[in-house]
Amino acid sequence: MSYRPTILIVNDDGITAPGIANLIDAVIDLGEIIVVAPDSPQSGMGHAVTIGNTLRLERVHLFDELGIESYQCSGTPVDCVKMAQDVVLHRKPTICLSGINHGSNASINVIYSGTMSAAMEAAINGIPAAGFSLMDFKWDADFSVAKKVVRTIAEQMLSSRLPENFLVNVNIPRVPEAEFKGIKVCRQASAQWKENFEKRLDPRGNEYYWMTGKFVNNDMGDDTDLESLKQGYASVVPVKFDLTDEVVGSWIRRNWEVES
Repeated sequence: MSYRPTILIVNDDGITAPGIANLIDAVIDLGEIIVVAPDSPQSGMGHAVTIGNTLRLERVHLFDELGIESYQCSGTPVDCVKMAQDVVLHRKPTICLSGINHGSNASINVIYSGTMSAAMEAAINGIPAAGFSLMDFKWDADFSVAKKVVRTIAEQMLSSRLPENFLVNVNIPRVPEAEFKGIKVCRQASAQWKENFEKRLDPRGNEYYWMTGKFVNNDMGDDTDLESLKQGYASVVPVKFDLTDEVVGSWIRRNWEVES
C-alpha cells in the first residue's frame, strides 16, 4: 500500500467560504484531506485562542461527496489547528494549508491575519505550513490563478525535505491567468495601516466608533511582496515565529546591561 500524506486544511473566513472549497479542489488528489475550520468568519483574529469560553467541534458534511472528512469549530483559526491535531487526528498531519483567504495578507497584514496565524500554529507544532491569500475580497472571486499557485507549492512541500518550522505566507494577485507572471520569493514589505475612528450614533442616540483607515506602503524596494504582487507575481515570504530582534538586542546589551 502506497503512502498517502495527510493534509490539514484550515482557514479564517469560515468553513462555508468559497476560498476553502477552492483550496480543497487544488490539492484533492495529493493525499488524505482533513478539514477543520471556524463555523463563522474569523478574519483579523491573529493568534487568538479561546480560553474563557467553551469550544465546540461538530462533524459537518459539506465535502462528503468528495470523500473528505470535515469539522466546524466554534473557536478561532488557531483553535482549529489545535483541535485538529489533538481531537480529530490524534497525530500530526504531514502538512497544513490555510486559506484561500479572501483578501491580501501581504506585508504587515501577516500580523493580524487569522489565515496566517493558523498556519503559524501548525509550524510551531512542527507541521510544515503555508497560508494562501487572494487579493480579491469578492465572495465570487476567480480562484483560477490561486489554485495553480496552491497546487505548485503543495506539491513542492510534499516532495521536498523541508527545513524545521517551515512556514510561508503566499499572496496571489488579482489578475487574469494570461497576465499572471509566476511565483517569486520575496521579503515582507515595510508598511502599516493608518487608522481613524469615526464617532457615530446608533438609532437610539448612543455613541459608537467605526474603524476606518488606509494602507500605507513605506517600502519602495523591488524585492518586496507588495512590489511582486503589483507586477503580477504571486509572492512567497518565508515567515518565522521567533520575534527576537537581534539588532535591537545588541544595542540593549551594549547600553543597558549592568553587572550587579
